[in-house]
Amino acid sequence: MTSSDNQRYSRQIRYGEIGEEGQNRILQGRVAIVGCGALGSVQAEVLARAGVGFIRVIDRDYIEFSNLQRQLLFDEHDAEAASPKAIAAAGRMRAINSEITVEPVIADLTPSNADDLLADVHLILDGTDNFETRYLINDFAISRGLPWIYGAAVGSYGLKMPVLPGRTCCLRCVFPEPPSGVQPTCETAGVISPITMTIGALQAADALKILAGHADRVVAKITIVDVWSGEIMQTAQPAPRADCPACGRREFVYLEGKSRPPISLCGRNAVQIHDRHRHVDLQQLASQLEGVGTVRANEFALRAQIAPYELTVFPDGRAIIKGTTDVGIARSLYAKYVGN
Repeated sequence: MTSSDNQRYSRQIRYGEIGEEGQNRILQGRVAIVGCGALGSVQAEVLARAGVGFIRVIDRDYIEFSNLQRQLLFDEHDAEAASPKAIAAAGRMRAINSEITVEPVIADLTPSNADDLLADVHLILDGTDNFETRYLINDFAISRGLPWIYGAAVGSYGLKMPVLPGRTCCLRCVFPEPPSGVQPTCETAGVISPITMTIGALQAADALKILAGHADRVVAKITIVDVWSGEIMQTAQPAPRADCPACGRREFVYLEGKSRPPISLCGRNAVQIHDRHRHVDLQQLASQLEGVGTVRANEFALRAQIAPYELTVFPDGRAIIKGTTDVGIARSLYAKYVGN
């Protein structure tokens, strides 16, 4: 560690749980942040300032003005330019700490690129907005013995859970299947920045424990916070389940691409998502989408005009997204407006 490092990280080094040895470990650490929205931008800034040596930021989305209320790394210039989140985040992180390596990746994490994007890191942080990608992260992490930190937030409520292979339960032990039906999202139910900052910071704290060589200090608990009511609760994570598809039976169906909802091009400038694994209450969804766009619904289908796209959702979970042939955009829109 150089003298400039000692000065930059002096307050962190003075913290007894880290010290100089822990800081040296952090400087050698390699982290992948999957999703650089509200949670991911907090994680990215905290870890950049802490001196994590290599940070890969994976995100396929572009910055909008609606992001600025809670996504800390971005500003109005980024929104005006519709900059890719990964690129803008990397620029900001390098300005914060020019001594670390930041690798931006404009991509949707998929089974086909997971090995390239995740195999060379020590830790994965969840900044995503959908269970499909989280299950993919979980499969990869369990298969490789990598720790990862799950986090989620909507409205004023959020939760954090560490997954340490061989020690804690995994995501599929707790959620064997994705939640069914229409789920609240930040697009439909809103979200306030204190909760995203809180959950992102808790995830980053666990990351620093692991990187500093103190994984034993990561508490195997699910932490639940509601910043509006002021309630904070921790509950012990259940033991790993012997019948868990991932960490018990080691059946990595998301990593193998077997459980990804099939997606196909559907005519001209449209994508169809064939997700038949959930029942969608169309009237409930119509109510949630009020104020987001123009919505029409009957017992057979819901159609929402959310410029520049049109979503048609069917009761069995299928959807047609018009206005794009990019399957990543279609999946993102489905997660935003129908649910994780």
